Amino acid sequence: MFWWQSILRISRLLFFSSFLLLGACNSPVNDSANQLIKSNPKETASIKPIIEKDLWRHITNKTTLKAPSQKQLYWHIDWFKKHPDYLTRITKRANPYLYLVVQEVEKAGLPLEIALLPIVESAYYPFSYSHGTASGLWQFIPSTGRLYGLKDNWWYDSRRDVLASTKAAVKYLKNLNKLFKGDWLLAIAAYNSGPGRVQRAIRDNKKLGKPTDFWHLKLPNETKGYVPRLLAVTELIKNPEKYGQIIIPVDNKPAIESIELNAQFDLALIADWSEVELDTLYSLNPGLKRWATPSEGSYNLLLPIKNMKLFKQSMLKNPNIARLKWIRHQVKQGDSLSVVAQKYATTMKQISSVNQLENHFIKIGDYLIVPVAQKGAEAYSSSEDQLEKNRLNSKKSGRKVVHSIQAGDSLWLISKKYQVSIKKIIKWNHIKRSEPLKLGKELVLWQPTVDAYKDLLSVTSLGIDIDRKVVYQVRSGDNLSTIAAKFGVSVLQIKQWNKLDDRPLQPRQKLTIMVNVVNSKMK
Repeated sequence: MFWWQSILRISRLLFFSSFLLLGACNSPVNDSANQLIKSNPKETASIKPIIEKDLWRHITNKTTLKAPSQKQLYWHIDWFKKHPDYLTRITKRANPYLYLVVQEVEKAGLPLEIALLPIVESAYYPFSYSHGTASGLWQFIPSTGRLYGLKDNWWYDSRRDVLASTKAAVKYLKNLNKLFKGDWLLAIAAYNSGPGRVQRAIRDNKKLGKPTDFWHLKLPNETKGYVPRLLAVTELIKNPEKYGQIIIPVDNKPAIESIELNAQFDLALIADWSEVELDTLYSLNPGLKRWATPSEGSYNLLLPIKNMKLFKQSMLKNPNIARLKWIRHQVKQGDSLSVVAQKYATTMKQISSVNQLENHFIKIGDYLIVPVAQKGAEAYSSSEDQLEKNRLNSKKSGRKVVHSIQAGDSLWLISKKYQVSIKKIIKWNHIKRSEPLKLGKELVLWQPTVDAYKDLLSVTSLGIDIDRKVVYQVRSGDNLSTIAAKFGVSVLQIKQWNKLDDRPLQPRQKLTIMVNVVNSKMK
């Protein structure tokens, strides 16, 4: 081989080697690397998800529950259109609690429409109380409340506690959703009427070969309207302008926070340390019924964020100051544990516990340590005692009458005799529908004026029946006493109207109840 041939071969090798190197530089791996280099990590990290500033918008932007068509929602939407100020009032009322509720709903992975359910249940009013003894934002009845850890005692009703009741409602709804295999509309229906009622409706439809979704089930009228009303509220808040609604924005950020208190606190002390008005304190902590936090266990106190820091600082500065005021009471002639408890607005249980009493027996001359409010009763104007006192002392009209309870009396009979509503009798005399009337107890009533009574006579003279027949379907747990108390009539009357003997009532059994129509209209 000539020398020049060797040089030519080497040149060719160098050329192909260069080509391969260039190809390697343009390989996919290096393309990816180049792309990574081009993409600025700082720029990527700076891209943040858009946070909706209005909490209502945050809810409605993530709605998932729908009706088959707008037809199912028409009547509810039409009602709101005729009452355009209703949702406006509710949005104002929901403002302090909404973020907290949304937070709990989101945390549990529930549809955000659930945060709107208190609008349907209680109009977002935590002090709401229904005739069926349901209470709070989520309208828990006592039995369901106890099942989900909600307490109701002299000091505190956690069904009215916003945080506690929301946690319980979320847990209950989550369990209902699991029971109905992920169908949220059935779960919400069951929240209203009970899971057993919905399950029976599903079984009935299966037997008939009918669909078993919510829209095809035979349910109580209240429940039939319950789910569409929630969906209608969602639609109205989502598109307020379309329906002539005014929805006041709520900041999508916490306005209140909680602190766990492990000792009983006088609310006046909390108000002083946090610089929060007592009325505001009650509105943020509606579960509190008296002048102090619960006497047993810990309590989660809610305060505005801006005031929480001040409260914590005050606690640190005053570690040795008594959270509750105590007095030393000497037992006198006529004293009993109940008398002492009533005098100082506390409970027999509280006094017994503090003084380590084995029974309720106390002797003249003995000393008792008793918790008392730091300020006068009037200062705690939003406590249950003061609210009730204000109601009882409100301006009355008409002629004052004192009625002594006799055998066979019922609220219904008394209301009919004096032509006043049952509701007013209850209000005037600080009694409950569920409590039996005690023989000899005196009730104070205010009869209508002469003109009002003449109006009543004119109604009856026209031949209008002032007694309306109501058909009541017996529910599980009902008995004649509870039904009589619910309608303000006597057990004997129910027996006579329905020709009942002493056999126990059966669920779904129908009873005829006579209700005074005129009185119900005079409320």
